[in-house]
Amino acid sequence: MNLVSTITSPPSSKFTLDEWHLNNQFRQRCAQAQQERADRILIEAKRMCESVAGIVKTNKEETEHQLREKLNDIEFREKELLLIRKDIALEIDGLLTYKQRIANTLTSVKRNSLAICEKCLAAREHRLGIDLVHDDVEKELLKEREMIQEAENLLARVLEEICEEIRKMKATLYCIDNDYENKECNLHIDRRNVALKETDFNLNTCIQSTLHPDTSMTMNEWEQQTDNNVIDANKQMNGAKQLRSYIDMIIKQTIDGLNGQKDATNKAFKRRIEQTQEAKTKLELQHSEIVKQIAAMSDNITQIKNSIADKEGYMALVNTRLGSRCQRPETEVTRDLAEANLVKEIYVLRKIVATLQQMLCEAETSLRYLFKTQVQLEEDINVKTNSLHIDDVKCMILRQSMDYYAH
Repeated sequence: MNLVSTITSPPSSKFTLDEWHLNNQFRQRCAQAQQERADRILIEAKRMCESVAGIVKTNKEETEHQLREKLNDIEFREKELLLIRKDIALEIDGLLTYKQRIANTLTSVKRNSLAICEKCLAAREHRLGIDLVHDDVEKELLKEREMIQEAENLLARVLEEICEEIRKMKATLYCIDNDYENKECNLHIDRRNVALKETDFNLNTCIQSTLHPDTSMTMNEWEQQTDNNVIDANKQMNGAKQLRSYIDMIIKQTIDGLNGQKDATNKAFKRRIEQTQEAKTKLELQHSEIVKQIAAMSDNITQIKNSIADKEGYMALVNTRLGSRCQRPETEVTRDLAEANLVKEIYVLRKIVATLQQMLCEAETSLRYLFKTQVQLEEDINVKTNSLHIDDVKCMILRQSMDYYAH
């Protein structure tokens, strides 16, 4: 009789003794098999738990080691970023200082020196007569104005360059700050991860299937990102330092050139003032001599007129004597020496009076020319006085406030 069929067959109301023994033996064998299987499972489970505990512990320690290594990397990168950020911030401050220097220099050139130069040129247009000449002062002033305008254009271009450099440096600083903030966030997260224990509460039991596949990057890319930021920052700082050196050179050359031209213009003014003063002094001396000459000529004319008047008396005396002698009796009318002398005397007197009349005419003509010369000299002196007032007073006082600076 089959055991399976016996077990599965519908039970009869009573079993035999053999069936009872057989059933007990079967139950013992099944229990023994289950015990042996359970023993194997217990041993395997114990071995597995011990083995898994070691693996998990090893993996956890390895992960924590890698996290600490990553923290060290991040901290190193942070220090590197902080150092480069400090250098960039200092360089930006330096550029801002240089920007102000350029702005100050541009202001001194544009609002101060150019305005003074233009005022000097405008003032010298009010010179009079012959003094309205294209002299060395005007040449130097025109040259000075051209140099000031060129310096203004150059400084304006340099100001644009330094503003653009500051913008680039600030953009670089933004990238550095953004990278540093990301590192700081990463550092905060991984420090928290290192501090976590498997026994802590509120641990996340949800298994992450992916780790940001669209945004994740390799370690090389991660390192290269910071390296690129540092390299770009160093390039920008080197460019900024070169620009500051260039600005130092430009400011020095510009101010030296403008100061040199200012000195040249001032020297031209000084020479022209000395020339004008010398000419004015000579004119004043000539005017003084002319005044004396006019006085002398006036006295001379008076003397000539008096001399002519005096000769008219002699002429009348001779004519009277000749007339009287014409009344002599016929036998007494002779051409004697007295009559010869009277005739000679009247001839001489007429000649003397004619000479005196001619001399009087020449003297009066000379006096008129002397008066005209006096007026001309006075006009020239006024012209020179006006020129001296423009150059020595107006222009030179204006130019005393001409100053080139780059504080």
